Amino acid sequence: MKLLVTGGAGFIGSAVVRLAVARGHAVVNLDALSYAACLQNVASVADNPLYAFEHADIRDRAALERIFATHRPDAVMHLAAETHVDRSIDGPGDFISTNVTGTYEMLDAARRFWDGEGRPKRFRFHHISTDEVFGSLSPAGLFTETTPYDPRSPYAASKAASDHLVRAWHHTYGLPVVMTNCSNNYGPFHFPEKLIPVIILNALAGKPLPIYGDGSNIRDWLYVDDHADALLLVLEKGQTGRNYNIGGENERSNLELVRALCALLDEKRPLAQGSYAEQITFVTDRPGHDVRYAIDPTRIRTELGWRPSVTVEEGLARTVDWYLANEGWWRPLQNRAGVGQRLGVKA
Repeated sequence: MKLLVTGGAGFIGSAVVRLAVARGHAVVNLDALSYAACLQNVASVADNPLYAFEHADIRDRAALERIFATHRPDAVMHLAAETHVDRSIDGPGDFISTNVTGTYEMLDAARRFWDGEGRPKRFRFHHISTDEVFGSLSPAGLFTETTPYDPRSPYAASKAASDHLVRAWHHTYGLPVVMTNCSNNYGPFHFPEKLIPVIILNALAGKPLPIYGDGSNIRDWLYVDDHADALLLVLEKGQTGRNYNIGGENERSNLELVRALCALLDEKRPLAQGSYAEQITFVTDRPGHDVRYAIDPTRIRTELGWRPSVTVEEGLARTVDWYLANEGWWRPLQNRAGVGQRLGVKA
C-alpha cells in the first residue's frame, strides 16, 4: 500500500512513517517543516526506497494536486496540524488556517484525485484527531465515539471543525474516510515544548519543573508507538465512515506524572544530593484548562482487537532513556521560537 502521510516529520506523524516503512508500505511524507517538525525524526528511513519526502504546505492546493498526481497514493493519513494548546491561546489564527482550511484543502484534493481515479474501493482518507474535541470530563465517565463535542480551547475548536469537515465530505461526496481521536501521546521525538519533555529537560538543566495550577488535571497517556500501530490498523481494517477512539488506559494526574519522571531521573541520572522533585514549581493555571480527559477504547478493542501494549511506567522509562541518550536531537530544538517560554497566558 502507498500512503500519503501529512505531518510526517512531526512527533506522531514520524512514528507512523517509521512503522509503516518497517511494515513494507511505501510512504510519501508531506510536511511544511514548520517550527515543530524535524527531519531527523525520519532519518532512519530517509534512504529507504519505500520512502519519499515532499516539502509542501497542506494549504497549497496546487502542491497537493501535483503530489496526488505524481504519487497516486492508495490512502491518506492526515496528521498535519498545529497542536500546542498554549500557542493556540496566543495565536489562534494559525490553528484555524492550518487545522481547518488545511484539512479542507486536503479533503477536496483527495476527493478530486479519488474521483479522477474512478473512485477505487481501496482508497481511504484517515483523519487523525484528538480527545480534546470532547471537552472536559468530571471525575467519573469516559469519552466514547458518541460523546458530544464541547471544545474549550482554540486548538480543540479547530480540530473539532476539521472533524466535522471530514464527516461532511464522507456524507456529501461519498469520500471513504475513517477517523480516530486519541488521548495524550508521549515517547521519543516529542517536541520539547510539551509537558513530558519539558519536565525531563528542565530537570536535567536544574530549572524549575512547572506544573499548572495544583497539578490535579488528569490525562490518559498513550505511548506514541502504540498509537502508530493503532492508526495503521484502523486504516487497514476500520469500517469506512466510522470513528475510533484510541486511548492508553493510563490515567495520571499531572502531578503524579511529574513525580514519576523525577523518580526515574533520580534513578537514571542521580543528582549529587537531593531529588529532582525538589525542583517542582506550581505556576498560574492555563486559561480554560480542561480538568480531565479519558477515553473508552471499547470500540477499537472489540471491533479490531487492539489495545495498548505499553504501560505508562514502561513508556516513561523508555522516554527518559531516549532523552538521556539523544541530546544531539533535542538541544538544537530548544532554540526554536517559543520553546522554553511560558505561552498561553494572554487570555
